[in-house]
Amino acid sequence: MSAAFKAGVVIAAMLMLGGCAGMSNRDKNIVGGAAIGAAAGAVLTGGSPIGTVGGAAVGGVIGNEVSKDRR
Repeated sequence: MSAAFKAGVVIAAMLMLGGCAGMSNRDKNIVGGAAIGAAAGAVLTGGSPIGTVGGAAVGGVIGNEVSKDRR
């Protein structure tokens, strides 16, 4: 990989992480769950787009449920 590509990846990662600064804890859990679910869905289905999107949806729902107030 070229140095310019590596620098671009680092800059993109920094910008994405900076976008989470104003998010609530619940929002962060939803996004994190969706990211993990998308990765798991892609791995389990061999990179199928439907599996990736389905995994992201399930992960987002789980992240939402985990962060709900229990009263």
